[in-house]
Amino acid sequence: MIYYAFSDYLKQRYGEKVYKLPIGLPLTCPNRDGSCGKFGCTFCGSIGAGYENLPPELSITEQIRMNKAHIVPKYKAKKFIPYFQNFSNTYMPPKQLEEYVLEACASDDVVAVYIATRPDCINDVYLEILARIAKEKNIDICVELGLQTINYKTLEKINRGHGLAEYIDAVLRIKRYGLLCCTHVILDLPWDDDKDLIETARVISALGVDQVKLHALYIVKNTKMAQQYENKEFEIISCEHYKQRVIDFLENLSPNIVLQRLIGRAPAENTLFSNWQTGWWKIRDEIVKEMEEKNLYQGRLCNYLNGSAVQKFLK
Repeated sequence: MIYYAFSDYLKQRYGEKVYKLPIGLPLTCPNRDGSCGKFGCTFCGSIGAGYENLPPELSITEQIRMNKAHIVPKYKAKKFIPYFQNFSNTYMPPKQLEEYVLEACASDDVVAVYIATRPDCINDVYLEILARIAKEKNIDICVELGLQTINYKTLEKINRGHGLAEYIDAVLRIKRYGLLCCTHVILDLPWDDDKDLIETARVISALGVDQVKLHALYIVKNTKMAQQYENKEFEIISCEHYKQRVIDFLENLSPNIVLQRLIGRAPAENTLFSNWQTGWWKIRDEIVKEMEEKNLYQGRLCNYLNGSAVQKFLK
């Protein structure tokens, strides 16, 4: 196995093909409404990350129905994961979150609910609700945390509004309640070097995160980062360098962690730059091909946990 792909995990976990359905909710982010910032992350556009979302004014039930009508004939999926995708999906009163999640898992063909949010929007009260729903409805609930990098200086430059401590705290709390945890990482932020991404993989592995979602940096129009890009305040690494970073990340990542994807995507009409004007699938396939040819694989260099210095005495 070159890497632990999300599609393989879903088939192992649920016995057949499962499809993720994006859900948009009418909410915002503490980094936008003044709680910890007013302008959001420098890379984040006005609609967040929900390019494939239906209008958030629609009910969750209606969004699921409409998504199924498009997905089922094309992909023949019979089981589904509603994915609360846009902005910070735990940034609301606890009771409202409970109502949203219960509506999302009302159908028998829903096997899990995935919830994207920020590390500073994780609280025990919310996690108790999610853990109870997961048990009562016999579904999996996965909290997806936007980390992007462990480099606290880079986090400041991109105006994340939180540091590494909040992320560590959030992961430990999520795991304590028996919920799944996914981490989002941007592997080519201009202020990170190759060592930063390797250390990011190691910290994620040490924390026992269940899943990872990798992104290549894309420049969304009308953002602070778009302005910096146009002013040539930073350079984006080459596609070849990005592919190498993915390989280095995977080799240092625990083999037990599921990769939801190796690279993201964004519509050309919304971006100034995205994936070196190359199809995401092509970049993914080239990464896999290189790893196969060089006999590289996820976890090959994951030898730093459980007291690596004393392992020699245990042989």
